[in-house]
Amino acid sequence: MFKPKLFTVLPELNRHQLVRDIVSGILVGIVALPLAIAFAIASGVSPEKGLISAVIGGFLISFLGGSRVQIGGPTGAFIVILYGIVQQYGVNGLMIATIMAGVILIIMGLSQLGSLIKFIPYPVVVGFTSGIAIIIFSSEVKDFLGLQMASVPADFIEKWAAYFKALPTASPETIMVGAAALLIIIFWPKVSTKIPGPLIALIVTTLAVRMLHLPVDTIETRFGDISASIPAPSFPSLDMATIRHLIMPATTIAILGAIEALLSAVVADGMIGSRHKSNMELVAQGVANIVSPIFGGIPVTGAIARTATNVKNGGRTPIAGIVHAITLLAIMLLFGSWAKLIPMPTLAAILIVVAWNMSEHHVFRQLLKSPKSDVAVLLTTFGLTVIFDLTIAIEVGMLLSAILFMKRMASMSNVGVITGELKDAEDEDDPNAIVSRAIPAGVDVFEVSGPFFFGAASKFKDAMHVVGKAPAIRILRMRKVMSIDATGLNMMKELVSDSRKTGTKLILSGVHVQPLFAMQQYGLSDEIGEENIFGNIDDALDRARSLLGLPVQGRPAGFVASVKREKE
Repeated sequence: MFKPKLFTVLPELNRHQLVRDIVSGILVGIVALPLAIAFAIASGVSPEKGLISAVIGGFLISFLGGSRVQIGGPTGAFIVILYGIVQQYGVNGLMIATIMAGVILIIMGLSQLGSLIKFIPYPVVVGFTSGIAIIIFSSEVKDFLGLQMASVPADFIEKWAAYFKALPTASPETIMVGAAALLIIIFWPKVSTKIPGPLIALIVTTLAVRMLHLPVDTIETRFGDISASIPAPSFPSLDMATIRHLIMPATTIAILGAIEALLSAVVADGMIGSRHKSNMELVAQGVANIVSPIFGGIPVTGAIARTATNVKNGGRTPIAGIVHAITLLAIMLLFGSWAKLIPMPTLAAILIVVAWNMSEHHVFRQLLKSPKSDVAVLLTTFGLTVIFDLTIAIEVGMLLSAILFMKRMASMSNVGVITGELKDAEDEDDPNAIVSRAIPAGVDVFEVSGPFFFGAASKFKDAMHVVGKAPAIRILRMRKVMSIDATGLNMMKELVSDSRKTGTKLILSGVHVQPLFAMQQYGLSDEIGEENIFGNIDDALDRARSLLGLPVQGRPAGFVASVKREKE
């Protein structure tokens, strides 16, 4: 389970596949170059930090990961949360949060929680992903239009209000460069799918700005020179107060990283017919996010677009991901100083395309046709991400999904009296239906259907009072109850207490193993009496007849004793 995929595929690696992996790794490294720089700038840090993250994080994710073809590096999903951390706690706070996120990811992996990520509701994932896309697009308007603004407000509504106010200051030259880059990225795949469009846009617009001396902001005018080397490792200064404040942002980074990495791995599995190791992947993500900030990097995770590019170019082993990291390192060392000439509107155009691809607009529209509860989760998560905060959006989205899930489960649970007038509602084809049994006078039969948990407790309580006069004997059929929780057990205890007060004898029928053992541990089986718990309705009715002094059809056999024998 915790053996990196690299070491399981090396024995089957041949020369032909090695060449394909190397070629694919080089191409993916070229694709990752402008993205790494753009993601770093959008996150509020210097450009070289994106390259460092792609080199260090990308290498470790491929070397230690659980996927054959995963490509790791900085991604657009992190931009929103990272920018907020940098603005509030600085780069040192970002380093601390990233390391904390790495530790959380390792714990998740070692705890074998990789498979649990899939239980995050799809509307939550689409909601915050689409929300992030809107925020990324919004953050790039200033650079794409060349607006003259002292600062850009962090709040979404205030940001757009400031944009409209500054619209008269837009630069025609900047808009021209940004539009040219955008058109190249969109239409270049019709010319070639081997060479990435963002790289062509970057080269063409950089040369145009340089040769035509256009008054357009570049990385150099905004950030100065770019370091073309990997810095020496350094550790952040730790402050317990800051650590406490960064617990939730770090957890959000970890969850985002886990979701994106495992989604990317699943998509890749479908493309190559393989199967990744989710827990090993989480451990690798954790290690990468601990090491990356020590060398000045930012959070990394599996990148879906770069992973798909790797697969399409023939990559089939982690060698491709390792070569991708080495390619980026070579570009950084040899040509890193030239990156300062890249125009800011070009990077804005690249991120606008990333935001469009992230938005999953077609999926969003499709989910709007889902049940109203799912639409509510989708729109709530989306709205909170855009208007307020990504951390709050995920928390509220998950909470709302859990509440709605419990409501659905409660609606599946039912409690009702099935003697008297409701007796006709049963399915007569059911051999265990009560309609085919003779019910003695003074006996009421209730049936609980579905999980008996806190969401269904109120139904149970109401059903117990549906009959005005307390019967002499109450039989509770539990043949459709596969599980019971503490609230259900407490309700059963209240029923036992009420039955004693009214002189009603309580008999249980069709009790499954989990509810039975739960009642034993809770002490309920002793209060009810093991002689009153049965495996089928016929024995329960015979017990009722014997208590009423009527002739029985067969000798009642206690169900608890038989279950105990099976357990032993």
